[in-house]
Amino acid sequence: MATIYDVATQAGVSPATVSRVLSGKTVNAELTKKVRAAAKTLGYRANRTAQSLRRQHSKLIGLIIPDIENSYFTAIARGVEDALEPAGYSVVLCNSDSDLQKESRYVDVAVSEAMAGIIIAPANAKTDLSPLLDRGRAVVVIDRDPLTVETDVVVLADRASASELTNALFELGHERIACVTGPADVETSVQRVEGWRDAHRMRGIDPAEDLLVFSDFKVAGGQTTMQRLLDLPNPPDAVFSANNLMGAGMIETLERRRQQVGLAVFGPLPAGSAVPRSCVISGTPGREMGRLAAERLLARIVDASTPMHRDVLEAPILPDTRSRPLA
Repeated sequence: MATIYDVATQAGVSPATVSRVLSGKTVNAELTKKVRAAAKTLGYRANRTAQSLRRQHSKLIGLIIPDIENSYFTAIARGVEDALEPAGYSVVLCNSDSDLQKESRYVDVAVSEAMAGIIIAPANAKTDLSPLLDRGRAVVVIDRDPLTVETDVVVLADRASASELTNALFELGHERIACVTGPADVETSVQRVEGWRDAHRMRGIDPAEDLLVFSDFKVAGGQTTMQRLLDLPNPPDAVFSANNLMGAGMIETLERRRQQVGLAVFGPLPAGSAVPRSCVISGTPGREMGRLAAERLLARIVDASTPMHRDVLEAPILPDTRSRPLA
């Protein structure tokens, strides 16, 4: 007897897409046609009894995030809890460390424990959500757009905000601006690099690709990359940091070496971090993102046919950092 995986192979799509098409959810018309044709060719018939059993779930919600030590993700967790607790759901917090194997184990736990749904910030582009989607579990992706699957998504305006931060450095008088971002296989990293490039192009400048560095979104990554940039024969006079932890690491290196460069940081610095005079910082509405993601999840748990949403929240520059003069 043909399985959902056989249909996926025949149609050239993922099992998750087959599941969504055959359960009547909104999917691209061309993909829907391919899936239905493949199912007919293979004589596939959905197991209605199994589908009914899969709809039974607990009052648990899984929240999988890559770094609990980052205050941004802590704020997201608080927002999720704010929305879910009044609705009678409990949140199980899982820290993936951006490790695919660890993340996969948490996804398996969500399935085995019959969690009602999952809110997840994917480790990277290879994150596999099909074990959840194939079983009809509600899924909302937060912070990092998966691109390859259809789910509700809540993200920041990464590209636009990165462009605004880089442009603020230009306005402060900086000319040679480096970009330090996260892993190349994380969409957030890529979008923030494009924002850095956009700010250069708007001024008719070709961005210096030798000043683009992919790192790890960690404090240590900020420390080592700033060290490397300062040691260049022609070092930058400013750096755009694509997240707050790397920004904190950069500041530590600058203090240790007693050097000054302009700095723009995507997201508020961790508590206790010194803020250099020539530093521009954006806000990140983590708590609001978490609350909105939880509301989208609750709506999908109640009605799986609810239209998909892609919510994009702004991350504006904090007013008290925009006008800092060039050090």
